[in-house]
Parts: sequence; structure tokens; C-alpha cells
Amino acid sequence: MTTAQHVWYAAYGSNMHARRFAYYREGGTPPGTDHTYPGFRDRSAPAAVAPLDLPGSLYFAWQSPVWTGGVGFYAARPAAGWPIGAAARGYLLTVGQFGDLLAQEMYRSPAIDFDPAPVLADGAVRLGPGRYETVVHAGTHDGIPVLTFTSPWDPETVALRRPSARYLTMIGAGLRESHGWEPDRVVEYLRVRPGIAGHWTEADLRGALLGGTGLEPP
Repeated sequence: MTTAQHVWYAAYGSNMHARRFAYYREGGTPPGTDHTYPGFRDRSAPAAVAPLDLPGSLYFAWQSPVWTGGVGFYAARPAAGWPIGAAARGYLLTVGQFGDLLAQEMYRSPAIDFDPAPVLADGAVRLGPGRYETVVHAGTHDGIPVLTFTSPWDPETVALRRPSARYLTMIGAGLRESHGWEPDRVVEYLRVRPGIAGHWTEADLRGALLGGTGLEPP
């Protein structure tokens, strides 16, 4: 597990929720969507799972046809005034599994092996124009590289977009699962993220999270 054959995939959005992430690994059609994921070529479970804290910022942009609102992206170099620090869930994957995940995020079938060398050397590599085709080296955990993917957009000029309640409840559930946060901590974390701040009041955000799966008692 400590060789270059493994990387930590840092999920900072809906994939923090273990069941949602499992559709990428196992294949299948998540509830509420009409998209079927083919799954990893190697469907082995992650070698480990751990809470992670990334040094950049989480923000919400784009317009997701699945989530009907903005979705999460990671800014390694945040815009001025953005809150620093992004909570994430680390899944210890093989390099091949990480590449298969990356392909499926862009609605492609896994076929091409991923080479981590360029991103480990340069810190970030843009593999294509897609919203999740920029791979970022976000540090190390237990001596193993932490990778995530995001958009190539400039945080200073990106058009922020309000995420839906359904998407936020999924993130809330992921934060609870991965970090063990209580409701107040989840609300405090999310309310100041770009795309939520100014688009959701704290009361509405709390109501949406408490009314969905994100913060319900287990």
C-alpha cells in the first residue's frame, strides 16, 4: 500500500458519501439519475479510507443536469477572500482505479491507464477541457500522494452557482461519514463556501440539511 502503485483519491463533493462513490467502483445507476456507470475494471474495495483536509478551497459552480444546480470543485489556488481548507474523504486506490474513476467522471468508459508521474512532478496537469479533467497533487498522507480532480477554471473569474438541497444533503452525509461532524459543524463549514454564501441563508441551509439525508440521525 505504500508503493507508487497506490494513490489517495481525495473526494470533496458527493463522493464523500461511500454509497454514492461505490457506483463508480461497482457500476450501476444511482437513484435519481438515468446514467449508468460501467464501474472499475478492478472492482476491489479501497485499501483504506481516511478523513483528509486539503489546503485549497471548495466552491460551487457549473450547472449539473443530475443535481440540478451547482456542484463542488476544488481550487488549489483560491480566489482572494475565499475560506481556506477543504474537508475531503480519502480512498486509497490503485493508480488504475484512480484512472477509471477519472474516466467515468467525464462519462467515458475506463480504457486508458493513468500515469501519475506528470502530476506528481508538476503539481497539476490538465488532461482535457472537461470540468473534472484537471488533476491536482494535494499533498501526501501516510507517505502516499493525495490526488484529486477539478476544473481548469480561474477562481477569480468563475461563475459561482447555487447548489441544490439534494446535492448538499449528499455532501452533508459524506461529511458525517468521513469526519464524524455534528450538524452545527456541517452547517458552519458549508455556509461560507463560495456558491453557498450569498445564495443560501444559514436558516435555509440548516433546514435543507436537517430535512434530507445529510444530517438525519443514523
